[in-house]
Amino acid sequence: MSQIFKFSIVCVLLLIVSTSCKSEKKETIETEASEPIVENQILTPVETIENAYNKDVFLSNEAIELDMVISFGGNERLNGKMTYLTNSTKGKIELKDGTFIYFDGEKVFHSPNLINDKAARFDAYTWMYFLLFPTKLSDQGTIWSNVEVSRLNDKTYNTQRLTFEANTGDAPDDWYIVYSDPKNNMIDYAAYIVTVNKSTEAAESDPHAIGYSNYKMIDGVPIAHNWEFYEWSKDAGLGKVIGNTTINNVKFVTPTADTFSIPADFIEK
Repeated sequence: MSQIFKFSIVCVLLLIVSTSCKSEKKETIETEASEPIVENQILTPVETIENAYNKDVFLSNEAIELDMVISFGGNERLNGKMTYLTNSTKGKIELKDGTFIYFDGEKVFHSPNLINDKAARFDAYTWMYFLLFPTKLSDQGTIWSNVEVSRLNDKTYNTQRLTFEANTGDAPDDWYIVYSDPKNNMIDYAAYIVTVNKSTEAAESDPHAIGYSNYKMIDGVPIAHNWEFYEWSKDAGLGKVIGNTTINNVKFVTPTADTFSIPADFIEK
C-alpha cells in the first residue's frame, strides 16, 4: 500500500472522528438549552391568601363599583353605591338620600347636608377596608405574627395576628386576627378592634369579628357578597350576631375624570 493511500485513509478517519465529536457536542448543547431552569417560589402565608383571592387580577382593574347595605341591631346603618380605586387611594360613597362621601388619600370630604357627618371619616375608610381586606394584607405598615392553628365554630383554621406600624392610617392601634381555611386559604372570619375615638384598652374590652360568606366570582376575583358582624372573644370565639352587610351589583369599572371629582362646596372632615 502506498504512503499516499495510507495518508488518505488517515485523513478520512480524522475527518469522521472530528465531525462526530462536533455533532455530539452540538447535540449536548441543544439538549441542555432545551431544559428550562425551574425555581420553586415559596409563598409566605400572607401571599398564599392574597393568591387565593387573585390579587394580581384584582389590581389589573382600575376601580370596583357595588351597592352595599349595612345594618346593625336591626336598623339600617348605611345604604349606598360605592366606587373605589382598586389600589384604595380614592373612593366615593353615594348614599341613597343623595349625599356623598369622598376620600382622596388621607383627605375626606362630604356633602354639606350629610346627616351622619361625625362618622364621615369612619364610613369613608372602614367599609372599603373590609371589602378590599384580602388584597391589602401586605400593605406598607402591616406586621404579621407567625401562623398558629385555632378552632372556631368546630372548624380548624390557620390564624395570624395583624398589627400596624405607628402612623399607619387613621387607627394604627387597631389589630386583626385572621382565620383562613387551610384547604383553600380563603378568609372566613377576622376578629378586630376599632380604636377610632377611643383608647386601645376600651377597644380591647369590646372586640368584634366579621364573617365573609356567599363568595361570587367577578371577572376571576372572588368577592364575598354577605358579611356578618359578631361579638367575639379570644376564649369563647364568636358570640351573637350584631350586624350584617349585603353586597350586590359588583363590577369592575373604568372611572372617568369626574368619578372622583370633589364638588367645591363639600366639607373636609
